[in-house]
Amino acid sequence: MELYSPWILLLFLLLPLLAYLKRRRQTLAAVRFPSLKDIKQCPVSLRQRLRPLLNILRFICIAFLIVALARPRKGTVLSEISTEGVAIEVVADRSGSMQAEMDYFGQNLNRFDAVKKVFSDFITGNKKGLTGRSGDLIGLITFARFADTTCPLVLSHNVLLEFLKKTEIVRLRSEDGTAIGDAIALAAARLKKAEEELQQRRARLIKNSEQEIDKQEGSGFNIKSKVIILLTDGVNNAGQYDPIRAAELAKEWGIKIYSIGIGSAQAYTTIQTPLGAYKMPTGQNLDEGLLKAIAERTGGFYGRADDAETLVKIVEKINDLERTEVKSVQYAQYSERFGPWTLGALLMLALEILARCTIFRKIP
Repeated sequence: MELYSPWILLLFLLLPLLAYLKRRRQTLAAVRFPSLKDIKQCPVSLRQRLRPLLNILRFICIAFLIVALARPRKGTVLSEISTEGVAIEVVADRSGSMQAEMDYFGQNLNRFDAVKKVFSDFITGNKKGLTGRSGDLIGLITFARFADTTCPLVLSHNVLLEFLKKTEIVRLRSEDGTAIGDAIALAAARLKKAEEELQQRRARLIKNSEQEIDKQEGSGFNIKSKVIILLTDGVNNAGQYDPIRAAELAKEWGIKIYSIGIGSAQAYTTIQTPLGAYKMPTGQNLDEGLLKAIAERTGGFYGRADDAETLVKIVEKINDLERTEVKSVQYAQYSERFGPWTLGALLMLALEILARCTIFRKIP
């Protein structure tokens, strides 16, 4: 709550002066009596004692009117964000091999959970080297034997984080596999249609909104570049598309691919048995040559992450290479709140007039 004209509150300084002038000019009704001796002995009635309330009501009425003249109002801050950002598709492997465990800053997590934590920090930011990607269009594609769009490209990252949190490693053997080519092809197709989807969303907003939307050049979201961040720990052994051909298609559409290979010769998986937990070593099955070729053909780079610390450094490097400049314009929408004060002033005035004409009526 704020006042549009707070200087009008200076009128409150005149209230003591008005009270003084009213008391000075007040004249009492007079009646001729031969002696006032008996009248002075008459007790003062309750109505006489309460009669000053009439003046109090009058001054409360004036005070409410002063506040109403100052125009109290409540503002709602609205933001219109105009960005030239990056459209990013995070393509994460969720095949059974991602069940292998790795150390995540003191926590024993499987590879997929570690990837989810790192990319959650990549999206929202952390206290270290990641600043967050609040101005970017980000989507999530996961793959095993089949590639799926887990979350479409969105600017509202809370939705994306919920999808990321609920995504799990495949459990059915029939769905296990590593379709790298299909995942790249799906992500590239999503990014290619990103501008078209943004235009369609904007058209729906214009159609459904009664307010005019600024159509000047520079308003809305503009895609500066398109990026795929590919994370996998295996070799391409499923799907219809060849990964190299999918990468060439992405290059034709102006899409850059950063590939991250997750693997370690000391990887293991914990298996629960009737005799207790048993750590079973898992062999390294990472096609680094393929991942390097995919990145190099599209202008990106390949990074090998043997542990969580290395994975974070690779993601920080990607974050530094793909910077986004966000321009935000804030404006406030106000609603007037002088009505209740005006109504209160009228109520006080009505009560005073009613009381003067009934309970506190005097003659003459």
